[in-house]
Amino acid sequence: MKKILILSLFFSLSLFAQSLHLSLSANPSRINPLLSTDSASSEITRWIFNALITYDKDGKIKCELAKSYEFLDETTLVFNLRDDVLWSDGRLFNAQDVIFTYNTIISPKIFTPYSSSFEHISSVKALDDFKVEVKYKYPYFKALEVWMMEILPKHILENDKDLMTSSFNQAPLGTGPYVLEQFSISNDIVLHSHAKYFIHKPYIDKIIFHYLPDKSAEFLMLKSQKLDVGSLTPLQFERQIDDDFRKNYNIYEDIAHNYSYLGFNLNIEKFKNPKVRKALSLAINRQELVDILYFGHGKVCTGPFLPGTGAFNENVKAPTQDISEAKRLLKEAGYDEKNPLEFELSTSASSSGSYSAQVLQYQLKKAGVVMKLRVMEWQAFLNTVVLPRKFEAVLMGWSLGLKPDAYSIWHSESSKKGGFNFVGYKNKEVDDLIKKAEKTVDQKQFDAIYKEIFKKITDDNPYLFLVIPNSITVVNKNISPVSSSIIGVMHNTIDWIKSDF
Repeated sequence: MKKILILSLFFSLSLFAQSLHLSLSANPSRINPLLSTDSASSEITRWIFNALITYDKDGKIKCELAKSYEFLDETTLVFNLRDDVLWSDGRLFNAQDVIFTYNTIISPKIFTPYSSSFEHISSVKALDDFKVEVKYKYPYFKALEVWMMEILPKHILENDKDLMTSSFNQAPLGTGPYVLEQFSISNDIVLHSHAKYFIHKPYIDKIIFHYLPDKSAEFLMLKSQKLDVGSLTPLQFERQIDDDFRKNYNIYEDIAHNYSYLGFNLNIEKFKNPKVRKALSLAINRQELVDILYFGHGKVCTGPFLPGTGAFNENVKAPTQDISEAKRLLKEAGYDEKNPLEFELSTSASSSGSYSAQVLQYQLKKAGVVMKLRVMEWQAFLNTVVLPRKFEAVLMGWSLGLKPDAYSIWHSESSKKGGFNFVGYKNKEVDDLIKKAEKTVDQKQFDAIYKEIFKKITDDNPYLFLVIPNSITVVNKNISPVSSSIIGVMHNTIDWIKSDF
């Protein structure tokens, strides 16, 4: 009997003192939800912070820091906040944290693309310690989704002189299920569970993010069972996993909520010419990219919004490769064999960027285009090329939300410092349609406007939309309960239990 009790106790302790091993392909820049504009930073912040509301596994809105909400009229939204939420230092979360976050994000001292969604708000005020009233200037189509922005701690940051350079950005404190324990550049990042997390203490005690900038390194870690969750490239999935791998991991495949694109710096003279952009679009074989790079695990991207949503315009088709027409357009623009179009494409060494760039280089060469490649480490690429806009063209990816908002990328106002419109796209008709959609709460009317935006953007070719890949995720079979969902397999991680038995 005594042996059984000891074994039972050991089994229980092993379940609740485990580590979850994940990977990061790039260094986070700022672990601050207001300033996290790269995927690595966003990946870490989502474990540390909470928003008032979020999406559930079915893509429906659910409360998080709010316990309920109601619209008093078309422009007045009231949140009733939870009164049992603690910051990881033990301080009680309340309405003043929400007010502080709002005032911070609209401050002219903060350069963040997320501020655009808050420009539709006329006031935010605390009705009491756990009730917040939000007044909008007009009915706004994303009145709720705005508050999926994570909340910052007022008591920590209210006396901080410059949030952009604050030490908080690498030593954050949140209300989330995990707390940052260890952070260093190009090294492992360690989080430990928030013991007093308001839902419940996560069953897995630690999360260790291994810095693996190369996909092959991540794959080797998976094969040696040193990662619990990871992603496979189509090549790895098709050719490089065996029965032993499948015995250790469950595999989940679905269309990813992102796309790859080649973006032009539209402030450069050569790319101001729409004939040049169209010629380059016609020189590319997008299906070949899907077949070569993704072994068919993906689809050609036809535009800026997620397939399956009301904003997606199914009437817009991807251009078919036409080398002769591409050459003709280039000749009209002043380029030929004696004077070829030349430009530099910059991209990140992480993920499949360098391979995609090489295929594109080969395809464009058929049309007489000389494209030079510049492949860099992610943070160097972001900080020295993308953010200061020192590029001719970039090869990147973009995440697609469940509810589209074109303003942050496609409105001319978003080309300002800190905005996501770093290619400098400007189209007054698109600007006007975006503003019109912001005040349209009828879903059918909204979708019709966005389908029109979709077509106008693709006709302009500010980006060459390339591929929507499939997401191939693997999870250690010793972890449960795990299930796929519209927002991925990580939707219920605080309930995950890891057993080595």
